[in-house]
Amino acid sequence: MAPTGRHRALAEHAFTPHDAVLRAAARHIGRRRFLTVTAAAAALAFTTNLPARGAVAAPQRDAARIDKDPFTLGVASGDPLPDSVVLWTRLAPEPFEADGGLGEERVTVEWEVAEDESFALVTQRGTAEAHPEYAHSVHIDVRGLEPATRYYYRFRTGTWISPAGRTLTAPAAGDGTSALRLAAVACQAYQDGYYTVLRHLAQDDVDIVFHLGDYLYEYAVNSVGGERRYTDVTLPDVFNRETMTLADYRLRYSLYKSDPDLKAAHAAHPFVVAWDDHETENNYAGSIPENTVPPEEFLLRRAAAYRAYWENQPLRAAQLPQGPDAQLYRRLHWGTLAQFDILDTRQYRSDQAYSDRPHPPGPESDDPARTMTGDAQERWLIDGWRASTALWNVMPQQVCFSQRRLDTTADANMSMDAWDGYRASRNRIVAGAKEAGVANWMVLTGDVHVAYAFDIKDDFDDPQSKTLGTEITSTSVSSGKDGAEKPANWDTYMTANPHMKFYDGRRGYARVELGQEAARIDFRTVSAVTTPGAPVTTAASFVTEAGAPGLQPA
Repeated sequence: MAPTGRHRALAEHAFTPHDAVLRAAARHIGRRRFLTVTAAAAALAFTTNLPARGAVAAPQRDAARIDKDPFTLGVASGDPLPDSVVLWTRLAPEPFEADGGLGEERVTVEWEVAEDESFALVTQRGTAEAHPEYAHSVHIDVRGLEPATRYYYRFRTGTWISPAGRTLTAPAAGDGTSALRLAAVACQAYQDGYYTVLRHLAQDDVDIVFHLGDYLYEYAVNSVGGERRYTDVTLPDVFNRETMTLADYRLRYSLYKSDPDLKAAHAAHPFVVAWDDHETENNYAGSIPENTVPPEEFLLRRAAAYRAYWENQPLRAAQLPQGPDAQLYRRLHWGTLAQFDILDTRQYRSDQAYSDRPHPPGPESDDPARTMTGDAQERWLIDGWRASTALWNVMPQQVCFSQRRLDTTADANMSMDAWDGYRASRNRIVAGAKEAGVANWMVLTGDVHVAYAFDIKDDFDDPQSKTLGTEITSTSVSSGKDGAEKPANWDTYMTANPHMKFYDGRRGYARVELGQEAARIDFRTVSAVTTPGAPVTTAASFVTEAGAPGLQPA
């Protein structure tokens, strides 16, 4: 659903008498406990509203008393519209403390947007409140901007000024802009290596970045940072456990966002973010956790994870969680060149078939009642295609859409966590794309820690069937450690899947340039992430022509 943009600055609301109850619930939501469904629902109610009118607000901190840099987690922008972009920061002078070093006090933050890096030509400025209930995060939905325009932004509180960020608004609705260069990234386990990929991305000439999930991992990070093997830093014990509570997830974002390369990428480009599983828990499906935890307890954990996600990303009010639910799927446009339908393939899906083990398709996985997206999101996607006037219809989402046979036998195993485990759901999406006449369909995917390029076939079991679109799977930023150019199963996968045109196991990102005549895809890779500073190279490049789906080497 397209963002409504009703709020210019989310944190500018006053309070209601109910806020004291909500604040108390927010403080206690992180305690892991077994709950009845009724008790869980009551405990989750705290996320239904921002602090609103009427009640006594949290005490105001005099910003002049902040004696350490509060902008340790950087700045970010996201979800650009022709007249608007979301600006984000989160105050945390002590980022590895549960309250960020600001306790239960709210802080006034100034923001400004300029046309130049030196901020001599400021076009808009304002103030917002950083509330403790939202981990002192600030989300500014700046309106009244010019289409297709580069802007610079920054924040100030007390004597402290944030790093400057750079962002870009989308072209006007009817603008036939000639080109867009985007990057797709995914999967950045902190403990698996350095964010060298993001440093290179920060320096790349792209207009917008799509983060396709696993921004965060719930797994423990030891005192030396896992594969980072710090010798001059000792990470606190609070990170050396799995994230379960709201405090845990907030602190884990503090760890990730303290990374200088991640901060650089956010400051350089607007991001469009979508979660997968690890932002909450590995391979969860809807309200069903990975293990045997009761669903009501898992929903409490999911509420905490979703809340912390929103607090730490440049997202609008439309994405603010309501208890354990949040509508993350949404639609953006880039003039008449591209429509972006950002999916959520985790929150609404049916449980994985065959106990989530690799398995040949069968009656359980092919049940027509099974869904990857849920009915409402499926209708929204297909209705959006019917109404689309864009040249390129791009579907950023999380898990492999194209068929991926894991061996060369006639009855090959497939991943039950990907769309292969939800073939009826995939068939409905494919049928919807065909019925809507989507001529230039591109799917962007993350999840698997390797890079793939697929032709999307009308019948994946018939290599001669019609090609309907292109799937670009971005490898990971760091997850899986260094990887290899040709993983051990490279020959098997390339033989078993004739529609797979590329496979590389190194870390990196995908860069896609959409044009009026064709799209060009560059797979950018680094040789290592367990040691910092590896150079970036282009492993392979492809083109797909507008009106003639199918990947060809560039």
